[in-house]
Amino acid sequence: MKEALKEAIKALDDNEVPIGAVIVYKNKIIARAYNQRERLKDPTAHAEMIALTQASAYLEDWRLNDVTMYVTIEPCIMCAGALVNARVKRLVYGADDSKAGGCGSIVNVVNDKRLNHRIEVISGVMAQDCQWLIKEFFKKKRKAADKQC
Repeated sequence: MKEALKEAIKALDDNEVPIGAVIVYKNKIIARAYNQRERLKDPTAHAEMIALTQASAYLEDWRLNDVTMYVTIEPCIMCAGALVNARVKRLVYGADDSKAGGCGSIVNVVNDKRLNHRIEVISGVMAQDCQWLIKEFFKKKRKAADKQC
């Protein structure tokens, strides 16, 4: 999770929502990413999506059966769906996302019995650190918006 937090800090430095992700395969990080929606002008450029693309390229396969993704914030519904489609084995995340979480907070895409794959989920890892980054980011955004008014 510490490595995912490093990625989230890169997002923060880039004025992106500070979410970071890493993917581990056989105890080795094979992908690392952070949110880049603003930079890339792409609504799908979430840390998880970018990391999945990198991991698939590394493994030369879209099936990521034996990987673990570490992400600072609970994946949204889009990212949760991508994790299921990629057949990710395990998801470890920091803080819950009560507004957009797709792994139990709003809906539970990663363990929906109607789907053909389910993911082992471990939540709350370094949650306070992960949540603090998000809160600070939006606090600064609100402050900047108040100054413009």
